[in-house]
Amino acid sequence: MIHPVARAALAAATFVALALPAFAHVTLETRQAEIGASYKAVLRIPHGCGTQATQTVRVQIPEGFFNAKPMPKPGWTLQTLTGPYQHSYMNHGSAVTEGVTEIVWSGGNLPNEYYDEFVFTGTFADNLEPGPFYFPTLQECADGEEAWIDTSGQDGADMPAPSLVLAPASSGHGH
Repeated sequence: MIHPVARAALAAATFVALALPAFAHVTLETRQAEIGASYKAVLRIPHGCGTQATQTVRVQIPEGFFNAKPMPKPGWTLQTLTGPYQHSYMNHGSAVTEGVTEIVWSGGNLPNEYYDEFVFTGTFADNLEPGPFYFPTLQECADGEEAWIDTSGQDGADMPAPSLVLAPASSGHGH
């Protein structure tokens, strides 16, 4: 027999679990960051394309996120595409005018039955505004792709880009 307090706790836990969104979209592990601060992005890929394995993950690095550095992943080839920034950013006293605009992990094999994480770091510019910030992501498989690129911010979007909320900088944040 289950104790009444344990039964209530189990019921509450079940309600919370059912109320959480399904782990079906590409998401970021940490969903909030500060303007002007460093950020470690852990991009979670929850499934393949239909029943096919994910073979390539492409992450667009938007303007305002600079000094991006991806983490290599065993079994995957890592490539970065670079280009000029629209604005200049200060990085430890030096002006940065160009950098990574896209990160590509390819040649891997992430079966549909599993999930994995892809990691990169960078810094949010101090001239950004509070609010949502998106990292559009493409998942490529043998016969198609999943384009997680919707940056409209609308609830219920079918293919929302992984996002976080930028908060105003607090004093004393570090890199």
